[in-house]
Amino acid sequence: MTDLTTTTGDQPRTWSVPTATGSYVVAFSDSAGGPMLQHWGPEPVRDWAPADDHGFEAVADRLPSELTALGTRHTRGTDLIVDHGDGLVGARLVWSDDLEVIVDGSEHTLRARASDTTGNLRITLVIETSTEHDAVRKHAVVGNAGDRPLVLDRAFAPAWELPVGPGATVDLLGGHWAREFGEFRVPLPAGELTVGSRQGVTSHTYSPVLGISALEPIVDGTSTIAYGIALAWPGSWRMLVDAIPHRRRVRVGGGVDDESGRIRLEPGEEYRTPDTVGIAAPDGADGLRRRWHDLQRHRLARDLSPAHRPVLYNSWYATTFDVRPEHQLQLARRAAELGVEAFVVDDGWFAGRDDDRHGLGNWWPDPAAFPDGLDPLIVGVLDLGLRFGIWVEPEAVSPDAEVLQEHPDWIYRAGDRPLVTSRNQYVLDLGRVDVRAWTKDWLRRLLADERISYLKWDMNRPVSDGGRPGDPNGRAWSVQHAEGYLEVMRMLREEFPHVTVEACSGGGGRIDLAVLEVSDVVWPSDETGPRDRLAIQHGFLSAYGPHVMSSWVTDEQDRLDREPASLEFRFLVGMGGVLGIGADLTHWSEADLARGRELIELYREVRSTVHTGRVELHGRPQDSVYAVEYGTDDRVVVFVYARRDRPSEVTVAPRTLHPERRYRLGGGEQTATGAELAAGVRVPFALAADADVLVLDAVG
Repeated sequence: MTDLTTTTGDQPRTWSVPTATGSYVVAFSDSAGGPMLQHWGPEPVRDWAPADDHGFEAVADRLPSELTALGTRHTRGTDLIVDHGDGLVGARLVWSDDLEVIVDGSEHTLRARASDTTGNLRITLVIETSTEHDAVRKHAVVGNAGDRPLVLDRAFAPAWELPVGPGATVDLLGGHWAREFGEFRVPLPAGELTVGSRQGVTSHTYSPVLGISALEPIVDGTSTIAYGIALAWPGSWRMLVDAIPHRRRVRVGGGVDDESGRIRLEPGEEYRTPDTVGIAAPDGADGLRRRWHDLQRHRLARDLSPAHRPVLYNSWYATTFDVRPEHQLQLARRAAELGVEAFVVDDGWFAGRDDDRHGLGNWWPDPAAFPDGLDPLIVGVLDLGLRFGIWVEPEAVSPDAEVLQEHPDWIYRAGDRPLVTSRNQYVLDLGRVDVRAWTKDWLRRLLADERISYLKWDMNRPVSDGGRPGDPNGRAWSVQHAEGYLEVMRMLREEFPHVTVEACSGGGGRIDLAVLEVSDVVWPSDETGPRDRLAIQHGFLSAYGPHVMSSWVTDEQDRLDREPASLEFRFLVGMGGVLGIGADLTHWSEADLARGRELIELYREVRSTVHTGRVELHGRPQDSVYAVEYGTDDRVVVFVYARRDRPSEVTVAPRTLHPERRYRLGGGEQTATGAELAAGVRVPFALAADADVLVLDAVG
């Protein structure tokens, strides 16, 4: 390990940590500003000098500080608000100028330390980079060095001062259940924009990832710089964009939601903020997408092999709560004939689960449906050559669950207020040590049968009446719940490494970078109608990679876009990520089953390219022709989706070809250079009138 600092003439001392294509440079001003961002990216594109004097603002309000506190700043927003008790609120931070950069191979970590003038507060600021990717990761550790409790009314992660002002364009992803990941663009010439969740989960409403660019794009040559900021946190959260009038910088902050909870620190205790992750992309929004995918593939994913991304069949749409072994095996036989690799039994397999009003929390096989336990079903599925998987919802219980009768205090409740159900269930308090222990215990018992190698973890309701009356730390419930969730998920990864874990929350209600670190795939939406789902996946791919995007072929109709789609179209939507089948295969014709076998075989041939290739989006799903391209060094795959009003002649211009190399299209004999093909490849629509696949293999 090496400790690196630099001094440049009479300029302020600076500390630099490199990324794959640039660097993140921090300068030190004085105790008023502490560490502040001087430069980020390949080359400086704007003047980073402090803002001009603004009337009533103090110096600390004008500096691009990494972490600020109420009491250090006076007129601008802050990342940290501390209540010392006795009416003393805020902190006057005093930063040590002894910053350090630790180098360990490709990993670089910058640390800065501060205390406040009372001596009761200790802060460590941590900035992490790697020469293997372009993401910068930041968090802070806040500690109580005094002899009485401190309350953190706000404890955001270190913020980002971006040189895009005055004002900014903010790109965000939002929606609601079954309509997640819609793309929204907000011009913000001045003011504050805030998004977040108070639901105890990430939520369907907003995704914790923002794109920030100038109102009038900053152009460097032919490229337009854009910044991506994401919060890695699976609980209640808030992100804030602050565009001060006439200011050249826009500040982006975020962390756990500061409206629904507070964090209490006893003497000697510490709180670690969630990570915020930032990317600077000189090549604009397309560059952000590529860099987000690279980070998730090469840093967050444990591997990119099909072992944890099998073609699966899930029984929910075929059976709902009517889970019977003989019927499940009938579906499994059909799925095996199709070429599916894993069979997952969804909700309804456990004791008393005849509908959504009963049984949740009774995590043992229903004795009426499974008198001999799960063993006969598991044996039957494995004998077909399939992996066996199962659905769970560890955080929720039905009112009649046995665990709730024994431990009525284990659910969230607000004093003597009437309990609130959603989807006819309550939420367990995962912030409690005993609840986490119970959850780990039954999961260990379930997965002790090593033949279970796929686990779908669902969460189907927001947390209502979060808190723990009578507990002085009860207002930190949302932090504790998220930390409990991550603790249990890490236990699954460490103790059951052969188990593929799919994260789900009523669809896309809990998807963020923290979840991607502890799961293998995620379920972006309960909407499986093909055209609506394609629109959801378009937004999803702007920030999250196809290697985590579980997508099923079902018989469900679209809720919004009612234009009919062929079976081939449905398959190509699912093949754009991690393919699954959720249809009732007992109702499929022999022709459909034969076609499904062909398409699953095609998917297996291109799966590696889809999961590891650079993603390029051609148009939008509502266009008459839309395409998604996946390109690696040796192969380019393009999925083409069309509408009834498409032109009779359609061409797609691939963007990931190497101009000098030659490619063969679709196994034919003729070849052409990448430069020739980039001018446009004709789409024959040989697969179906509304969908086709182009496969370009490099031959030289």
